[in-house]
Amino acid sequence: MELEHTSRDFETELRDLRSRTTQMGARSERCLALALDVVWQGSAELAAQVRDLEALTDDDEVDITAMVVRLLALRQPLARDLRFLTATLKLVTDLERISDEAGHIAKRAMEEPAQTRSLAREELEPMAGRAQQALRDALHSFFDEDPSRADQALASSDVVHEQYNAVVARLSDRMAKRSADVVGGMLIIRVAKHLERIAGHAASVAEEAVFFVRGEYVRHDRTGSRSLP
Repeated sequence: MELEHTSRDFETELRDLRSRTTQMGARSERCLALALDVVWQGSAELAAQVRDLEALTDDDEVDITAMVVRLLALRQPLARDLRFLTATLKLVTDLERISDEAGHIAKRAMEEPAQTRSLAREELEPMAGRAQQALRDALHSFFDEDPSRADQALASSDVVHEQYNAVVARLSDRMAKRSADVVGGMLIIRVAKHLERIAGHAASVAEEAVFFVRGEYVRHDRTGSRSLP
């Protein structure tokens, strides 16, 4: 009876952990979406919302990490539960860093000259959409336990990397021809770099999903290949 009670408590704790982690994932997605709206609109109010969400995800990381450590110490989980807990430790680190990058995007956007906003949207909107898709697929792959969504997230991450290189090439050429575009061009490139990093963290989340579901640790590189260690 005591063993059954302990097992039941453990299942409840795992559900609570999953719920809290899902909320953090949604918060990180929202933080990125708002940061991009700041780029398109230059809104100080939206930038403040990004900062608030970023602070909340910082708290999420601390609280969820404490929950995982407690479960590892007291419940001594095995097999799939152990993989879920160890993958969650990595997941929350990536989610916190995604929110940090979103905060950097919002900050850069507020420094952007108003006249370059249309250029920023032209250059960054396709890349931003792919980065958001990579994050969305990565989170679904983890919480829906669907490795096929992990493959999609990894593919989108590769596309974002290629888009970043293309943005840098186009803007570098533009700045070389027009010195008036240098300040705006450099800010756009910096935002693009934050988006590339976000896609990289989404790829890490996708790798964590594969480890959790299949027990396989895969390494993903910029060529799109995946391999076991």
